[in-house]
Amino acid sequence: MRTGHIGGILSGMALFLFRRSYPGLGMRGCRKTRIAVALIILGAPLTSTHLAAQWMKYPTAGVPRRADGKVEMSAPAPRLADGKPDFSGIWTTAETNGRRAEEGLSSPKQPPPPRAPQGSNEAQTPGDPSAITGSRHMANIGVDLPGGLPYQPWLVPIVKERTNNLAKDDPHIKCLPDSFLRAYGLPHLLKFVHTPNLLVMLNEMNAGYRQVFTDARPLPKDPTPSWQGYSSGKWSGNTLVVDTNGLRDDTWIDWNGSVVTQAAKVREQIRRPDFGHLEIQVTVDDPNAYTKPWTVTLKQRIVVDTELIDEICLENEQSLKHMK
Repeated sequence: MRTGHIGGILSGMALFLFRRSYPGLGMRGCRKTRIAVALIILGAPLTSTHLAAQWMKYPTAGVPRRADGKVEMSAPAPRLADGKPDFSGIWTTAETNGRRAEEGLSSPKQPPPPRAPQGSNEAQTPGDPSAITGSRHMANIGVDLPGGLPYQPWLVPIVKERTNNLAKDDPHIKCLPDSFLRAYGLPHLLKFVHTPNLLVMLNEMNAGYRQVFTDARPLPKDPTPSWQGYSSGKWSGNTLVVDTNGLRDDTWIDWNGSVVTQAAKVREQIRRPDFGHLEIQVTVDDPNAYTKPWTVTLKQRIVVDTELIDEICLENEQSLKHMK
């Protein structure tokens, strides 16, 4: 396992202070640092056979590479058998909050690692899994919107309280699932498995999954609310347009405690402009929570030569008892 939940290592307020001090880590941090910290604290050797047994470093087939072996991120996007873009691959956010995750854990005797370019989460080696931080949208999904998210009046004091109390009631901290809106910005790998009639999104956090059907099925008219809702997509040229309904009330979509409700209708426009990147334009129309629809773009980058591994929140979780 990678580290289990960091809550199993850091307790109570220490966890919150850690997250506030190093927001690039979110609840995790970069993949390499997360493992190293856990192993050092637990006294395990860095050459653990358990890690090697979980395909932490295994070549990905079909990856275009430059002469130096690095991934050619700008190579053409692969295609499905029907000619449509293939979104298959392991993905993480391509946008950082401006801090490399490693900076938060650097030794004071050593200079910090190079800072990632502002607005970019590219590793020094493109496609490398070693620089998985969190998106700048992780704390505030509306960070790019002039004036911020257009909250309904009832939601304004709730978000303020959740921000001030360090999100202690956050479902993510309580080991509950993350909706896809939030998962795109968190420092956990997502694996897309794409066929002509179905796009499956696997989340290594809590072994979560989401299904996007592309067989032209209509959305349910009276859906039972769920963590990922119900999603149906259709192609518009090289863009997959996905409509989703049936999300749960009070579904958190960022650390600040912004939410969507059962009334939400979400539209994603997903493009793969080249081999190494996805562009996901998200429009949320939720009149119960917001005064008008709003749109953000959540960019992803490919991660190669690795695989999803167990990251089960409740495994050795020790922090919830301190969060009163």
